[in-house]
Amino acid sequence: MRRTLRTLLAASMLVSVIPLAHAVDEQDDLDELQGKLGSEWVQVKNDRLRNIKTFAKQEDGKRYRSFKVEAELDGTAEAGARVLLDFDNFSKWYWEVLDSKLLKKVSATEYYMYMVHRAPGGLPNRDVILHATVEPQSKGKNFLMLRVKAVADYMEHKPPLVRMPAEDMTVKFTPMNGNKVQVEAEGYIDPGGRVPTWAINFIQRSAPYSVMVGLQRMMRLDEYQKAKTPLPFPVYNNMN
Repeated sequence: MRRTLRTLLAASMLVSVIPLAHAVDEQDDLDELQGKLGSEWVQVKNDRLRNIKTFAKQEDGKRYRSFKVEAELDGTAEAGARVLLDFDNFSKWYWEVLDSKLLKKVSATEYYMYMVHRAPGGLPNRDVILHATVEPQSKGKNFLMLRVKAVADYMEHKPPLVRMPAEDMTVKFTPMNGNKVQVEAEGYIDPGGRVPTWAINFIQRSAPYSVMVGLQRMMRLDEYQKAKTPLPFPVYNNMN
């Protein structure tokens, strides 16, 4: 009986130490990365299983690091477009989204949307208004381009939420053979307000990768893969 208790105690201590050790390793990686960052992209993560790579760099005049993601996702460009245009369901896959909705559809290729992000570590949650424009595919251009830029003063602030001054990015979808899509995303996030270094490092390291994993999961769902409702602009899954 005593031996069993000792074994259980040792096991519980090991389990409690593992997350701490992982956190220390993560911080060591971040510290090492911070020393390398300059105006050139530095690889942060390479998930060969999911075919997702993330990068970071420190641009002049910017408060935080910029990010880049390269991925090869299973599914079609049409499924990806349907996920991105489903504004009310970003909480199912996008980084720590508590609420999302379409504010205004200006045209078939221009939108304003609103999102609320859950902040880490007891910090005030953030909200952001995004102006999204789409460049559809065309003859000689087989990729679909989405451009997103925060517009902080589009609507009144909603304390205690902190308005984000930047959640800017470009997302490029290129159809590939074998029912796959190449996704290239690049952007910059400024959460606004006062944010401790550990929190912004955690967000910048985790968010771009998490968004790609979430996008992949949604693109595989039948409601996006097999949807028959017309899209506001044409999307071609193969333009070879």
